Amino acid sequence: MSNEDDGDLSKPRRSILDLLDDFIEEIQRIRKVMLGVSLSAIILAPLAIALSTYLLFHPSFFAILDIENDFGVVLSVLLGAVNAISLIWLVTGIRQYYSINAWKKHYAEYQKEKEEIDRKIASKFGLEQD
Repeated sequence: MSNEDDGDLSKPRRSILDLLDDFIEEIQRIRKVMLGVSLSAIILAPLAIALSTYLLFHPSFFAILDIENDFGVVLSVLLGAVNAISLIWLVTGIRQYYSINAWKKHYAEYQKEKEEIDRKIASKFGLEQD
């Protein structure tokens, strides 16, 4: 095989590596969005739980239940649903936050190893690094 053929083979390989790097960078961007979503869950869900719990246990709420039979029952069910959904949202947000942090750690390790391998290859073959 000639050197020209070697160049043709390394081009697709380099393209695959570039695609993989681009894919990982896109995941990093998505990670930042997901971090915002998980932080909003961690902040907003407890507020929703606190507010609906406060309303459920407020003395005036029981007066509304006595005065407005159907409305009071529907309101109680809705506030209970808000509590349940917010609790699920909070747990999911916390789990997602820990998952994102684990991904961040693995990505940093990947980047470090990739740069080290690139330096070794470049120094071994006398190539310029980008």
